[in-house]
Amino acid sequence: MLDTQTKKRIDDCRDILVGKLPDPKAQIEQITIGLIYKFMDDMDKEAIELGGSAKFFSGDYEKYAWDKLFDTKVTAAEMLRLYSDAIESMEKNPNIPQLFRDIFNNAYLPYRDPETLKLFLKTIGEFEYTHSEKLGDAFEYLLSVMGSQGDAGQFRTPRHVIDFLVAIIDPDKGETILDPACGTAGFLISAYKHILLKHTKANKEGLNIYEYNKLEKKPFNNLGDQLTPDDRKKLIQNFAGYDISPDMVRLSLVNLYLHGFSDPHINEYDTLSSEDRWNENFDVVLANPPFMSPKGGIRPHKKFTISSNRSEVLFVDYIAEHLNPKGKAGIIVPEGVIFQSGKAYKALRKMLVEDYLYAVVSLPAGVFNPYSGVKTSILLMDKAIAKKHKEILFVKIDNDGYNLGAQRAAVKGSQLEEAIALTHEFAATGEIPDSLIAHAVLRTEIAANADYNLSGERYKSQITITSDFPIVELKEVAEVISGQSPKSEFYNETGEGLPFYQGKTDFGEQFIGEPTKWTTEITKEAFKNDILMSVRAPVGPVNYATEHMCIGRGLAAIRVNEKVLNPFLFYLLKSLDGKLKGNGGAVFDSISRNQIESIEIPLPPLSIQEEIVAEIEGYQKIIDGAKAVVANYKPKIDIDADWEMVELGEHCKIKGGNAFKSTDYVDEGVQLIRMGNVKQMFFDWENSPSYLPFNYLDDYPNYVLEKGDLLISMTGTVGKEDYGNVCQVDVEEKFLLNQRVGKFEIKSDDLDRQYLYFVAQTDHFRKQLFANSSGGVRQANISNKGIENISIPLPDINTQRQIVAQIEKEQALVNANKQLIEIFEQKIKDRIAKVWGLEKTEEETLNMAAEPLAEYEKA
Repeated sequence: MLDTQTKKRIDDCRDILVGKLPDPKAQIEQITIGLIYKFMDDMDKEAIELGGSAKFFSGDYEKYAWDKLFDTKVTAAEMLRLYSDAIESMEKNPNIPQLFRDIFNNAYLPYRDPETLKLFLKTIGEFEYTHSEKLGDAFEYLLSVMGSQGDAGQFRTPRHVIDFLVAIIDPDKGETILDPACGTAGFLISAYKHILLKHTKANKEGLNIYEYNKLEKKPFNNLGDQLTPDDRKKLIQNFAGYDISPDMVRLSLVNLYLHGFSDPHINEYDTLSSEDRWNENFDVVLANPPFMSPKGGIRPHKKFTISSNRSEVLFVDYIAEHLNPKGKAGIIVPEGVIFQSGKAYKALRKMLVEDYLYAVVSLPAGVFNPYSGVKTSILLMDKAIAKKHKEILFVKIDNDGYNLGAQRAAVKGSQLEEAIALTHEFAATGEIPDSLIAHAVLRTEIAANADYNLSGERYKSQITITSDFPIVELKEVAEVISGQSPKSEFYNETGEGLPFYQGKTDFGEQFIGEPTKWTTEITKEAFKNDILMSVRAPVGPVNYATEHMCIGRGLAAIRVNEKVLNPFLFYLLKSLDGKLKGNGGAVFDSISRNQIESIEIPLPPLSIQEEIVAEIEGYQKIIDGAKAVVANYKPKIDIDADWEMVELGEHCKIKGGNAFKSTDYVDEGVQLIRMGNVKQMFFDWENSPSYLPFNYLDDYPNYVLEKGDLLISMTGTVGKEDYGNVCQVDVEEKFLLNQRVGKFEIKSDDLDRQYLYFVAQTDHFRKQLFANSSGGVRQANISNKGIENISIPLPDINTQRQIVAQIEKEQALVNANKQLIEIFEQKIKDRIAKVWGLEKTEEETLNMAAEPLAEYEKA
């Protein structure tokens, strides 16, 4: 376990370097090189003390020994020259092993401040070489602060997620283990410790690596004491890693070395394009490969089963094809692999469902915060288990033990331990215990619609009733009235007669919205507070009627009798959303009145219904309050009279998108960003994606979008103000800019990009934007010039950055309210789940979200 003194030394090193090297990755590389340099000198001193001689700093390299750097006669400038020369030439030192030469490959000193180096090396000098776990943990801590993304789209996998996946796969000492995109070797080290735990005498309870690392105070430390020296030697030889980045290879080598790997097998290797290691198969593969395909796409060789140039598709294919016959794998993938409709994605899922896959674990969207909000899942593969079981297990994790904020503070109620147990039980028996987070689906059902979608929620058809309360059909407690549409000649828009509602398009978040037409022919009526159900695709969503109305064929009204409370029934039916199956149909799915009347529900006594409703409505008040904060918040900048007011165009130009042709669209490639992807303060890149060939990135370089770019939608409807939305590209992916979407291109150092982003959300900006727009009867447009003519306040750059910092604090509070909404919506779901009989344990119920709420109340 990392001690506070070692942690402080690492933090001190980073604090010293940050002024010269703001990039955390660059800091880590310099600390890594400094530590290895110092440790080589320590080993030389130890050899001399034992009667031997210096090995590393001998011959031509003796002048670079640690004591020579700190000789009192050596000035700070001379120290800088010596140290810089040493690390640049160390890879050629014939006296050091190949491992160390690899670590120093292409090493250099990226700054030239003698005092900074002297202070840095003085702090490095406080470390002493040891193979103890302390230094390995210290290096893991150092890697954990690496918050920037690598060039290949790699995100550091959180340690608890690594340990969770390793605990599920459960590797052992006789198995060969690979990570084909190893990064800093986190999976390999976790797997190594997990195996040591399995062979530790004091581990009487059989703790896995996830359980062990969760413990604040470790009950034992002498891991692997039941392994012989020969066992350990063979064990270390079983681990291998590949990475395309030489920087990642260096970090992996050091990390493994400090965890006892004297000869780690980490290779700089392009897993997807090179064939050199294609014939190397493994018993276990663990990976979180890059999510992003590089510019121009991947150019893979021809040995892959699936033809694609998307990295996430190829990595999954590679892993499946490089498992030994009894091999097993766990791989973290982006959601595109789960549901995207491209040919390669479908072909990959088909291959997995038919031959490899036995479980899919859906992770919360915030797992990779603050590096990325990308939604991910884990694919679990084992050909033997897949062949044995006709079903695939789906596990949905809502709580991984941390909240969804940028800092990911620890909370209680983690579902990861339950998920480990569920996957092990399913793998062994094909059965799963009653669980709120898991269900199994037949492979034939997944294959039925030919897209092999791996979204587990899609296959939930009904809720299992194990309630202690009496079970009744809906017709015993309510009347169901099917809607019927009036004849068209009775419609009007003047408010005559009753408001008319047809179906799903009229559903708001909880209540029916404003009517768009009225009818004087009253066919079927619903009264205020009747429960309305959508009976045509989508089947099942419910809402309250907010007034006396006429309902069309897309709705049914549910009117309760004295046996049930209206809000109680509403929450029960709301919990069935997505679980009711209709009749299918060539055009759209639907559900009949008889089917609705036959829905079975638990029916507690009225007094218990009242208690449940009171509890839920208390939660709902908190949700409504938090939603009001989220809905009403917009950045506000108080304009100082002394600030200069300038036209935006003086400091920024608007770059319009290209008129790409839909006939050029492909199944997979670079995504085109259209107006539907640009929402106010939300980059909705997953909304109805279209793709163009990867070579368009080279062919249309002026229209390429990257992370951080600011976008604005430029066309909408007259009078609706549904355009002028400004958002920021917030994912590490390259995109292409379509027509009617503009990109802000800042051309002056006097304008901060984030400041402009917040200014563009203000009423001051938006009022001018709509005033500058033009258009016909229905369509409104804002031109590039119309945007550039908008007047904005321009304080000095430091003031701009202070404003940005303040707004980001406000947004943190808004995000806390978003988390509050999620927490209490989950509480409502859990309370209703109890009624159905899917009851959490008392401890789980008490733990659920207790700590985050306390944090938000403090805020």
